Amino acid sequence: MVAVRLRPPDRAVIESFRTFAASLPEVLSIFLMSGSDDFLLHIAVADNDHLSGFVLDRLTQRKEIVDVRTSVIFSHFRRPVVTPLAPGDRS
Repeated sequence: MVAVRLRPPDRAVIESFRTFAASLPEVLSIFLMSGSDDFLLHIAVADNDHLSGFVLDRLTQRKEIVDVRTSVIFSHFRRPVVTPLAPGDRS
């Protein structure tokens, strides 16, 4: 996962970055976030060298990016079905 912060965080910059990120073959998912990060990119790369190259050669070349943080996922659990809780049920 790669967290990205942009400046200025206006609509044109956000839409331009989203279009750019969607064009990158390494990017599997793009999340537009609230809070300190503007985007969270779910990427797939072969190894740490490719991760470094992705960040240094692709992302940091964009002038609107002011911060990039990477996190490596060791394991993933995904619930296949989400069952809504009944009103008043919090257990």
